[in-house]
Amino acid sequence: MENEEEEGQQNSQQNQHKRNKSSSSSTVIKIPSYQEVIESSQSKSTPPSLFNPSKSFSQAFSFIKSSEFYTPPPQPPPSNTSSSSQSSQALDGTISRQIGQSHPPSSSSPASAAAPATSSPLSTSLATQSRNAILVSHRQKGNPLLKHIRNVRWAFADIVCDYLLGQSSCALYLSLRYHLLHPDYLYYRIRELQKNFKLRVVLCHVDVEDVAKPLLEVTKTALLHDCTLLCAWSLEECGRYLETIKVYENKPADIIQGQMDTDYLSRLTHALTTVRHVNKTDVVTLGTTFGSLSHIMDASMEDLARCPGIGERKVLFHGLK
Repeated sequence: MENEEEEGQQNSQQNQHKRNKSSSSSTVIKIPSYQEVIESSQSKSTPPSLFNPSKSFSQAFSFIKSSEFYTPPPQPPPSNTSSSSQSSQALDGTISRQIGQSHPPSSSSPASAAAPATSSPLSTSLATQSRNAILVSHRQKGNPLLKHIRNVRWAFADIVCDYLLGQSSCALYLSLRYHLLHPDYLYYRIRELQKNFKLRVVLCHVDVEDVAKPLLEVTKTALLHDCTLLCAWSLEECGRYLETIKVYENKPADIIQGQMDTDYLSRLTHALTTVRHVNKTDVVTLGTTFGSLSHIMDASMEDLARCPGIGERKVLFHGLK
């Protein structure tokens, strides 16, 4: 029993010695406060960045040219270079001409006075287009009349009149229904034209049933201001008038006159057929019988009545005598 007690005491002593040894060799962990953490983070400086980007793409990959994988690009042939240089020079010349045309130099400089005036192809084409087309005012946008102008080109432009049909001819469009709502509209539009056009046409669209009074007012206004009045009863007819005036812009006035034959029989027929119920056969009979118009006028009623196809009734009631 004594041995067992001694062994137990020895074991307890050994265990206490181990605990003391372990407690002396253990590490103590100290938790810093919030203030200590803030001070330590502020005292430390930020480490320098290792990323140093290059300024350009060529500088970043410049080392490739010194490597074995780099092959210089082939040089372009000289013909392409010369053609491209010529095209660039031609383009520069065209641009300079256009700039010079849009901003003409002052007349005081001697170089500008000596240089000849050149017109660009773009301005020439625009001038040709405006010369061969009807220029329409922006006021006429939405007018269904424009759908019926088919045989002549037209384009919108900033003009005073409604339709510019030539260098010295224009047209104003007026609806009688609109005239009844605004009676002074035509007067103010004609006054805007001033004296800039030789031919001033008032194209009146008759789109009301009672036309006597409004048409009389339009006619009086057009005549007092030296305008030509054209009346149309449909939009197709209005478009046809504009097309015809534009097509015959440079034609003489006698082209619309009827052709008259120069021989005597044709002229006699034209004169006598104006009498009612006198036909061409009667003209031939009278011309053969009496020989001339003066002899026909001097003939008596009996002589005229003896002619076949004439008779007394035609002489009395149809104006031969």
